[in-house]
Amino acid sequence: MNELHANGCSSMKLTIKSILLFVYLIPSLAFAHGQSSNDQSAKKLKIKQLSNNVYQHISSKRVEPWGLVEAAGLVVINGSDAHLIDSPWTTQATKELIKWIEGKGLTIKSAVVTHFHEDASNDLPLLNDLHIKTYATSLTNQLLTSKKKETANNEISTNTFELVDGVMDVFYPGGGHSQDNIVVWIPQEKILFGGCFVRSLGAKSLGNTEDAVIGEWSNSIQKVIDRYSDIKLVVPGHGKVGDASLLTHTQKLALSAQHAKRSAKH
Repeated sequence: MNELHANGCSSMKLTIKSILLFVYLIPSLAFAHGQSSNDQSAKKLKIKQLSNNVYQHISSKRVEPWGLVEAAGLVVINGSDAHLIDSPWTTQATKELIKWIEGKGLTIKSAVVTHFHEDASNDLPLLNDLHIKTYATSLTNQLLTSKKKETANNEISTNTFELVDGVMDVFYPGGGHSQDNIVVWIPQEKILFGGCFVRSLGAKSLGNTEDAVIGEWSNSIQKVIDRYSDIKLVVPGHGKVGDASLLTHTQKLALSAQHAKRSAKH
């Protein structure tokens, strides 16, 4: 009888312990579930193939007042080497991208950021720690420093720069979305990465103009139009990939914003 009582007490203690453990875990489970649906990096990294050797990476972050916003960059493959154009918006997404690249048997040789905003340069610290050659213009590095952010470990000091021989060219057209924005040309694929300097056809405005150079944007776009006459695809920083019409669309938006700015002064 005492043995039965002892076993019963032991069983009850185990049951109570299990219940308490479950109750203790509920907040953690709820938090984890909340993270998956509401975290800034809630949506998983997307990877889209644009050509034989070029992939678009798309990551997301919650940005008020717009909510969850997607930002794009590229992975350019040259033999067994991979080159990044802009880092994903979150470290989680960057780690996923690195895993995907390594899973294809590729080695990341370089990464270039197209301007100082976080949707392009967020994971420079991680890439630098991995001893990957990172590139940014002198102006971008200056702006990153002014924001107390880590800089690229290689600096581009000219308006035109061949990042990878015959594979990737960098061009600084002048101010636009930001004073330091650059574009990257992939000649073999005839793909232009415009980044946030170029707006998608679905965009009805210039978007975030906090650091924009409205007065120069239209002229800067024209320099890109004049320089690259055989564009097949244009990849904006946000929104759908298109053709060269994205450049003229952005130019119209810039001219409209410039006109509105002038009118507001009078």
